[in-house]
Amino acid sequence: MAQSLFISLKQQNPGCQIDVLAPPWTLALVQRMPEVSQAIEISLERGKLGLMARINLGKSLRSKQYDQAILLPNTWKSALTPFFASIPLRTAYVGEFRWGLLNDVRHLDKTVLTKTVQRFVALASKIQPAIIPCCPVPHLHVSRENQQQLQTKFQLQADKKIIALCAGAEYGEAKRWPVAHFAEIARMKINEGWQVWLLGSPKDAAVTAEINRLSGGGCRDFCGQTNIVEAVDLLSLADAVVSNDSGLMHVAAALGKDLVAIYGSSDPHFTPPLNSNAKIIHLDLECSPCFKRECPLGHTRCLTEIKPQQIMIELNHLSRS
Repeated sequence: MAQSLFISLKQQNPGCQIDVLAPPWTLALVQRMPEVSQAIEISLERGKLGLMARINLGKSLRSKQYDQAILLPNTWKSALTPFFASIPLRTAYVGEFRWGLLNDVRHLDKTVLTKTVQRFVALASKIQPAIIPCCPVPHLHVSRENQQQLQTKFQLQADKKIIALCAGAEYGEAKRWPVAHFAEIARMKINEGWQVWLLGSPKDAAVTAEINRLSGGGCRDFCGQTNIVEAVDLLSLADAVVSNDSGLMHVAAALGKDLVAIYGSSDPHFTPPLNSNAKIIHLDLECSPCFKRECPLGHTRCLTEIKPQQIMIELNHLSRS
């Protein structure tokens, strides 16, 4: 979603240089965004203050002589590095009492900017916009060379259509469509002659292994075998994607794939896939979105009642559109 901001900045000032400060696991993904000149690593454990590390990083960036810093996190600690980098214009929403660390403070009107991407893109304006900004569609660069290397590395077939199932959801079970439902999709697509690829992080290995087992072992399980760059290039080879609300869902959207995105405890109006080819499935029950990691009512009906047949119908609609 941050790429929409980068595109907006380039549209306003085509000659601007955009460097992105990001954690290590996102660097390779940022490098697939054509608008970004350099990805700079911030190596700090998630949730840790790392006061001196942030201050020292800021001081090391002074020689870059940046004109502006735009902060997307709302935390106090995220404002430390731009401040100590002596960047003259530091733009962000108020967040965690960041007066003094910021000097271009925006007040977020959540009734106007209802989506995360809108809030990011609004920061590209020199003044706080009173209306919803136009949000460019993200588009990740795909490496043809890497695609060919992956086809050789994994001995991939090129003669059958591919559906990628992204069954992971690091946030929690309340965002994870049931394994048995994913397995039913896999069985139906295998019977149609498709290849079924399972993608995810090492943390999702047990989930994808169970999907493969329940579907008769006919899937290709890449879970834990790829880094983020390889996952991007594998997804770029897919004809369709079914995904929980996850990082890979947004990657698939940025690749322009036919995508069915399944939402449970999260809000599809807040962080939707930014792709006109995407179909969002959300039951909009009275108890959802609850934004919980686990269902507080113990039934997870927002996910279990989304049936595989409904997903298949949407996939067929997308393939004909």
